Amino acid sequence: MTKIEAKSLVDAATERLEAAIIGGELSPGDRVREQVLAEEYGISRGPLREAIRRLEGRRLLERTANIGVRVVELSTRRLAELLDVREALEGMACRLATERISPNELAKLRAMLDDHATHEEVRSGEGYYQQSGDFDFHFRIVKASQNDYLISMVSGDLYDLLRLYRYKSSTMTGRAAQALAEHHAILDALESGDPDKAEAAMRTHIRNARIHAQLAMDKVEQEAKAG
Repeated sequence: MTKIEAKSLVDAATERLEAAIIGGELSPGDRVREQVLAEEYGISRGPLREAIRRLEGRRLLERTANIGVRVVELSTRRLAELLDVREALEGMACRLATERISPNELAKLRAMLDDHATHEEVRSGEGYYQQSGDFDFHFRIVKASQNDYLISMVSGDLYDLLRLYRYKSSTMTGRAAQALAEHHAILDALESGDPDKAEAAMRTHIRNARIHAQLAMDKVEQEAKAG
């Protein structure tokens, strides 16, 4: 693990811990041990505690009495409920974005996908990890909907859990390349100016992600039973 360089130590610790959770370095249900992480990151426990509090607020970590802080547990029920909401909201966002997105933003999305294609983990099929906010293809489309309520719903409590499920889905064999191809199909639909086509492309992408996320969860459960 690389040690954190100083910027805001709390911001840096939050980013590093978030990446460890989304990328699977810390698995669902793992305890977060402050002393161990502080030593690995090369920081004191104060900034790390604040980073932990931030990620608790974003629902990536959860605190249990007499146990401490753990990475949020994934479950079949949570997956189904979350992705039902995700398909509806992001499908709507893609429809609205088709009518409102600027040519400049479309060009930026195309450049983003070209960059994603160069990432080693995507090329190797390991997974498709995207940073949060403006580095995230889905977030940019939701933002392009220009609907403040929709943006708030998707980028609030839902956002980080969605990213967690998306990454788990992308680690299944062949899914990273398929997900990137689906992103290109969504962008092609946005560029076509056809709202029906764009919404359908997004919904197809999310349904496929759902299937692979469930497969990833089943695999983890089988490995746990095998011991």
